[in-house]
Amino acid sequence: MLSEARNEMLTQTGRGTPMGEVLRRYWHPIAAADQLSRDPVRPVRLMGEDLVLYKDLSGKYGLVDKHCPHRRADLSYGFVEECGIRCNYHGWQFDETGACVSQPYEDVANPGAKFKEKIRITAYPVEERGGLLWAYLGPLPAPQCPDWEPFGWTNGFRQIVFSEVPCNWVQAQENSIDPVHFEWMHANWSTRLDGKTGPYAPTHLKVDFDEFEFGYVYKRITEGQGENSPLWTVGRVCLWPNGFYLGDHFEWRVPIDDHNMLSVVWAFNHVPVERQPFVQDVIPSWESPIKDARTGRWISSHIINQDIIAWVGQGAVADRTQEHLGASDRGISMIRKQWFEDIEAVKRGEDPKGLIREEGRNARVPLPNASQRPYGRMSLDEMKRDPILSKSLKDFVFHYGQPPEVRRAFEEAMGLR
Repeated sequence: MLSEARNEMLTQTGRGTPMGEVLRRYWHPIAAADQLSRDPVRPVRLMGEDLVLYKDLSGKYGLVDKHCPHRRADLSYGFVEECGIRCNYHGWQFDETGACVSQPYEDVANPGAKFKEKIRITAYPVEERGGLLWAYLGPLPAPQCPDWEPFGWTNGFRQIVFSEVPCNWVQAQENSIDPVHFEWMHANWSTRLDGKTGPYAPTHLKVDFDEFEFGYVYKRITEGQGENSPLWTVGRVCLWPNGFYLGDHFEWRVPIDDHNMLSVVWAFNHVPVERQPFVQDVIPSWESPIKDARTGRWISSHIINQDIIAWVGQGAVADRTQEHLGASDRGISMIRKQWFEDIEAVKRGEDPKGLIREEGRNARVPLPNASQRPYGRMSLDEMKRDPILSKSLKDFVFHYGQPPEVRRAFEEAMGLR
């Protein structure tokens, strides 16, 4: 178990806090590109900072302080111009670097004063990867925004799902290195939610954990599996510092502040061979509800909704001074140790784990993938007979509430309509 002081050190994300300074060395997904195409200005809260994300008329993205430095008006009600965002109160305009490029009345009243050159607003870099918009809040020069290999996959239907979750990001990320919870939270609990008392899922017999450049992997063997299973030879990825990669989808746990996080899911489904070549021009995004409006209870029908129940059940910030870790929790101990090592590295002026700084290194960066079956070469009939893919053809298994228009687009891509 952790001491109260070390628990606070891990979970505090504000500027100047040890973990907050570590997290600011990484790029974080904060929105989807299609969201900004629908509405070019949206408020964002990230690591305790209130910001505004926008896409100007020239197509450039910006992320700036929510408050205009003139009279502190709310820039999330501003509007975009060819260059940057303009405050709707008095028209002051700012570009993506935070420079003030227009002060309509001041420019007329005192044209030689160069007042706007003295005004800047907090601004952070934004990049698009895989249909997601990523922000970097740390010191410059920034590392490369990771270009993970799946972002370049072809012949697949992709979608992005967001949920705001009322708990600290750490307890969600620790879920990414916890293999045994799959047996109970997803398999066995789903059986009981269906009103059945069995049969239960195969029991875990062995788990192991390894480190690699961009995080950690957990490996497992359950009853009926041998050591030749990809779940043992390859494993699943706890992506550093706040991600999870399972081969067909990513998950990120992005700190909104110390008591809230944004769950981000990027999912990929290969289309059947008879539907190839397939090109998806826009990656749709949607927001998944996590509470039943009728009962007020957490939704438990889908995989990540079940995870969320475990995360929020620990409280807004988990009290790790009351834990009793067991043998299956060795991975959790490993990543906590790494977080503390990263804190010390940043204090020394060094990079934390897993940054990419070399330009040539950041091109379709591969990750360990235990999903090695030839999904991209299967027909629709073969997919319908596959015990895993057949479920995803019937429903989006990760999150509750997939909108009808996204479901229709998926079915059309897969040849189900």
